[in-house]
Amino acid sequence: MEILLIMPRYISSSKTTKPNYNYSFPTGLSYIYSVIKNAGYNIDAYNLNHEDGKVEDLVKTKLDNKKYDIVGVGGMAIDYQVIEKIINVSKEHQSKPLVILGGAIITSNRDIVSKNINFDIGVIGEGEKTIIELLKKLEKKESFKEVKGICYKEGEKVIFTLPREQIEDLDTIPFPGYEAFGFGKVLDNQDSLGLFFGLMDHPRAYPLLGSRGCPFQCTFCHHSIGSKYRKRSVDNIIQEIEFAINNYKINSFVLNDDLFSADKERLNDFCKKIKKLDEKYSIKLSWWCSLWVGTVDEKMLNTLKDAGCFYVGFGFESYSKKVLQSMKKPITPEQIDNAIKLCMKVNMPVVGNFIFGDIEETKETAEETLNYWKENCRGQVKLFFIHPYPGSEIYKSCLDRGIIKDELNFIKNEIHHTYIRNMTKNMSEEEFEKLKKDIYELTRTSIPYKVPFKVKKEKDKKYSIYVRCPYCKKESVLKNSLIQNKKYFSSQIICRECHMKYNVCSRLYKFTMDNYVQLDFLRRNYLIYRDKFLRNRI
Repeated sequence: MEILLIMPRYISSSKTTKPNYNYSFPTGLSYIYSVIKNAGYNIDAYNLNHEDGKVEDLVKTKLDNKKYDIVGVGGMAIDYQVIEKIINVSKEHQSKPLVILGGAIITSNRDIVSKNINFDIGVIGEGEKTIIELLKKLEKKESFKEVKGICYKEGEKVIFTLPREQIEDLDTIPFPGYEAFGFGKVLDNQDSLGLFFGLMDHPRAYPLLGSRGCPFQCTFCHHSIGSKYRKRSVDNIIQEIEFAINNYKINSFVLNDDLFSADKERLNDFCKKIKKLDEKYSIKLSWWCSLWVGTVDEKMLNTLKDAGCFYVGFGFESYSKKVLQSMKKPITPEQIDNAIKLCMKVNMPVVGNFIFGDIEETKETAEETLNYWKENCRGQVKLFFIHPYPGSEIYKSCLDRGIIKDELNFIKNEIHHTYIRNMTKNMSEEEFEKLKKDIYELTRTSIPYKVPFKVKKEKDKKYSIYVRCPYCKKESVLKNSLIQNKKYFSSQIICRECHMKYNVCSRLYKFTMDNYVQLDFLRRNYLIYRDKFLRNRI
């Protein structure tokens, strides 16, 4: 059998049909590629982000050039329109490949997606074991109807098989096949802004999965690969980092592990072994991770810093006890305050959000969070609104209450930042609109927008940005900074000296921020138009 895995083009990162290497590289399809390859099947990978042209034309040409028996694609709900185009072209192609759809898009929205996208077989949940079992059945031309964790179609009817058990031992899964999807090009094009906040000039950062699942049931979140927390062994993670050093020449990595700080012994062991890798390869790995506010302490933060961790992320979400309880977020305002103050004490940069619009949000609870933010962490924590992601409890509430009236239209067209809706039970539309304006105004006025005193072109769209921190007045040169439009750009950075956040931007962008209220109507309409245009263009 000849198998093709297609990585969708991520329109949230790509504004054109030209090749794009500046996006958050996903792990899921790369793991599926590895298990299929290791099982001995003939498999090719195709990353649409790195290709020049429209999605339909690219997929058709790929299928014209080689006959594939199976085409696989996966992604998230936000990728719906791209995935739908990939599948439609594949199904209409004269070679008639079997089309398999996986990922959060089918796991989180299995009913609506299975009825409206024309795939043959859907893989629900973790796919590594399921796909191999399925391929064996297909190869032998045997019935696959007893394979767990899939759905398939019989006429107009969609059949769901029994759920697949979660993979308990993550060490048994081979390392992800990133290079098959052109990961080297992504590394070569990484810049100092974006995820790096100006802290590294020439990052080569590797996405690293430390665990899967989360035992908590936060109402704004959905765990498409299961709620049971399962962690890789430290040795297995270190082996992958060593593999990445040897094969990709990385100098940085991001550790994706929701409960990394819950097991302090494991965290300490990991940090010790990272330092040994530094010694072995005569490098200094820089990395970042997420911590749980309920477990962080000063000793832990110093251990992380000593091992090269240069910022940490937290899921704060709200400073209101009432809202945290409504979110089913198992933390307290006191723990949030402790975590922020400890990070400031040891000079560890913080990345985190306060998100507004929970079902139980009120004018008073929002003020509670905003007052804390203004007094304690306006230069560290971002302000956002909750989005009802498919599969989450708040999404189901929006369906039940008629806030989302057309589920398919929402997934296809509205699951985007331009559509902020009032999901609260107790705030009027007027109160909610005022909250939106207040947050936009606070964001605009509380975190400085700083115009560089010099911007020097290096090559292509890479620049050196010369800027002075508005807090500590330290001058910095941010080399290798990607600027798509020199006249209109903005990026949030972290000062390398005082570790406070501010926005570096062009004069025109600063003008729009200085006149935000007057221009807001034009901005919102532009974003809505742009979203529709991009979806049609891809």
